[in-house]
Amino acid sequence: MAEVNRQILLASRPQGAASVDNFRLVETPLKPLADGEVRVRNHYLSLDPYMRGRMNDSKSYAQPQPLDEVMIGGTVGEVVESKHPGFAAGDKVVGMFGWQEFGTSDGKGIQKVDITHVPLSAYLGPVGMPGVTAWYGLNRIIAPKAGETVVVSAASGAVGSVVGQLAKLAGCRAVGIAGGETKCRYVVETLGFDACVDYKAGNLYKDLKAVTPDGVDGYFENVGGEVLDVTLARMNAFGRIALCGMIAGYDGQPMPLKQPALLLTQRLLVQGFIVSEHMDVWPQALKQLGTLVAQKQLHYRESIAQGLENAPEAFLGMLKGRNFGKQLVKLI
Repeated sequence: MAEVNRQILLASRPQGAASVDNFRLVETPLKPLADGEVRVRNHYLSLDPYMRGRMNDSKSYAQPQPLDEVMIGGTVGEVVESKHPGFAAGDKVVGMFGWQEFGTSDGKGIQKVDITHVPLSAYLGPVGMPGVTAWYGLNRIIAPKAGETVVVSAASGAVGSVVGQLAKLAGCRAVGIAGGETKCRYVVETLGFDACVDYKAGNLYKDLKAVTPDGVDGYFENVGGEVLDVTLARMNAFGRIALCGMIAGYDGQPMPLKQPALLLTQRLLVQGFIVSEHMDVWPQALKQLGTLVAQKQLHYRESIAQGLENAPEAFLGMLKGRNFGKQLVKLI
């Protein structure tokens, strides 16, 4: 087995937009396993927008990513050595080992997964944190009723794609917002949304109005900025907004609302949430999501970068919307 672990550390905090210079690739010797420990060879690393916020040294829902430590991140991989009674070599596991090729654990924070009917990588996407995020925001905040209209920003992404498909299963009209004709075609033709608006083309408000003739009852927000302003203007009275992400402002740009009075006049519920604070729903959500993926009723797409050394570029590209679907790094 390899005796060196390649890792990517946060070398500096971004000043404005993040860059590859904020990261550093290092090689660290692997220590022998102690009793009760398990070693995992990570196969895939998840890249997610929340990581950008952790790079800043600012008040948030979680502590900042420490400098000169391995970047945070979800992983799936295979146990290659174990001195833990609960794990054996060959077990497939999901965990939070971060941007590195090997992870070592005392067994806490890692879970065995079954890849008989669900691909290993899917446990970082539709049957993982992004999927549960979609499930929680839709079911617990938007709480859709059959016949209602649900709008989803970043609709072709790892979270948004699941939201829309679950909304359709709930009997709703699902409308996506995505960047580019190709992504919008995928959202409608493959994911089964009723419509998708390309925010890069035409007049966003006019285009959204055309596909939401009865207004918007539920909105799953991943973006912020103009997309939020435009959708707010289409919200029906007593509409519900699940505030999941604000990627338009992750580099520190201000994002003032153009018409905040709409929150009052339309009596809107706006609820931000962090999915890791709702672990009680994970088993229920994962069971449903896993079943849907296994039965090929829940579709998903992955953008895969090859090699740990390419993680920073892939991460920066994801923040700019260059990925198509769930952004992963293949490590093996």
